[in-house]
Amino acid sequence: MDTLIVTGGEINIDFLEDYYMKNNPHLIIAVDKGLEALHKLNIIPHHIVGDLDSINPNLIKVYKNYSKVILHKYNSKKDYTDTDIALNLAIKLKSSTITIIGALGKRIDHTLSNIHILTNALKAKVPCQILDTNNRMYLINSSHIILKKKAYGNYISLIPLTSLVKGLTLTGFQYPLTNFDLRIGKSLGISNEILYDYANITLKTGILIVIESKD
Repeated sequence: MDTLIVTGGEINIDFLEDYYMKNNPHLIIAVDKGLEALHKLNIIPHHIVGDLDSINPNLIKVYKNYSKVILHKYNSKKDYTDTDIALNLAIKLKSSTITIIGALGKRIDHTLSNIHILTNALKAKVPCQILDTNNRMYLINSSHIILKKKAYGNYISLIPLTSLVKGLTLTGFQYPLTNFDLRIGKSLGISNEILYDYANITLKTGILIVIESKD
């Protein structure tokens, strides 16, 4: 089951519509203000999650009338972000893949948190990515191959999420590495490029943030 989570950061409506039309996700979860973006496209979510403090109350009334829409309303004084709750719901509902749109934006604290909560999906062994018009972002903790023709953009950046990524080896990249220990706080992994049909990333321990970017 492919799941789309639309949360309350910056969303390009045309991009969201294009993703929806091309991928036809099986399950859609609206997170707080992300509901407004879906509403503009007449896309009805299966679940609405959040404290709902940033949505027009009249819009919530509209979706309460849909019997197939499940509303999960939380107190604003809670321990976890709305996006975190939505991601864990997607995992609980047995998603096979998860895509999050609207996870990046003006609030850097929310952006960083949304990157970190991808560890929940990683632990559950559910492929999960954050998408916007220029970037695809996901976490890896084991070997990973990127096909050049399917890469999101020309640039591949690798950033340690854990304090140390041990034994990092990169093949098929413009800047290869062999059994390198990449520590957090270093910019060595930024803006690499794939040379051939595919590139391979292997590591012994740790978690890497992989960002495929268009210029």
